[in-house]
Amino acid sequence: MESLKNEISVRHYSKKTWKAYALWAQKFRYFVKEKPPDTLNTDDVKEFLTFLAVKKKVSASSQNQAIIALRFLFKHVLKKEFGQMEGVVRAERKPYIPVVLSRQEIDRVIDKMKDPYDLVVKLLYGCGLRLSECMKLRVHWFNFDHEVLTVHDGKGKKDRTVPLPRVIMDDLKRQIDRVIDLHERDLKKGYAGVFMPDRLESKYPNAPKELVWQWFFPAKELTHVPDTGEYRRYHLHETHVQKAIKRAVKTSKILKRASAHTFRHSFASHLLAANQDIRSIQELLGHSSVRTTMIYTHTIASKTVKEARSPLDL
Repeated sequence: MESLKNEISVRHYSKKTWKAYALWAQKFRYFVKEKPPDTLNTDDVKEFLTFLAVKKKVSASSQNQAIIALRFLFKHVLKKEFGQMEGVVRAERKPYIPVVLSRQEIDRVIDKMKDPYDLVVKLLYGCGLRLSECMKLRVHWFNFDHEVLTVHDGKGKKDRTVPLPRVIMDDLKRQIDRVIDLHERDLKKGYAGVFMPDRLESKYPNAPKELVWQWFFPAKELTHVPDTGEYRRYHLHETHVQKAIKRAVKTSKILKRASAHTFRHSFASHLLAANQDIRSIQELLGHSSVRTTMIYTHTIASKTVKEARSPLDL
């Protein structure tokens, strides 16, 4: 497990990836009854994956995550060939159509939310962000002159640029002003700065205290670091946003199960309904494959043109 953690750390994978890979490694170890690592082989993996599908009845996505985690374990930790997963009983992939809110429903939810949670939702919907991406936004990622937001280290460690909604530009600038005010007060208290990725802080020791590296959605309280005795600023926690959204959905009487990710789904579906090119939507969402983006074609009403026309006449 220590070797697995080291291999993940050296590749700068996220904490979520580490937790997922560690979980599947532990489940696999339990399944093979703590068989010595040097004796593990592909047959053990096949039996485990079949067990997940047949006995545990896991979803196809969970089984796929297990395959990815164990492939990483074999290749980088055990230094063994993973081989082909032939003969494995695959979990049934059920058709999934994401929940999408109408623009009116989104406005109703936002109206029931307090600051800064309402602005969080406006960014989730207006920029198609994942909740984790929104929470990790830094001040210098906003380019108000060109009206764009650069999302760094998104899923898969990919960067992408999305347009900033003009209708919330004043809200965003007011939030920046709040961050500046909080930053000045933190400096007077002698805080150690914001939390930074280790590789960046070692390269730029003063970066945690610089304004440009401050969180766009800072936590309300400073966090005490026991090892160093320092006080640092973390970003707003995801669970706080999720609870605020849950309350707002309930009080707005929306007849759909909506979460933070629902606003990202709505972003993509509404762009598609407005005849936005699906390749452009793919880039805005940060999807590696357009096949992932294609799921949103099932969330809007299809438009059938009966009259055959030449593309020259369109």
